[in-house]
Amino acid sequence: MIILGLVLLLVGWLTGLSILYTVGSIVLIVGIVFFILGNVGRPVGGRKVWF
Repeated sequence: MIILGLVLLLVGWLTGLSILYTVGSIVLIVGIVFFILGNVGRPVGGRKVWF
C-alpha cells in the first residue's frame, strides 16, 4: 500500500490531476498506519502477520 500510495502521489503530481494526488496521499497514510500497527505487534484486520 505504501508503494501504491507513492506511485499515485507521484503520478498525480506529475500530471496535475488532484484526484490522484488526494487518493495517493490517503493510501500512503493508511499504508504507513498499517505498517506501524503491524510492527508494534498489534493485529491488523484480525491478523497478526501479513504475508
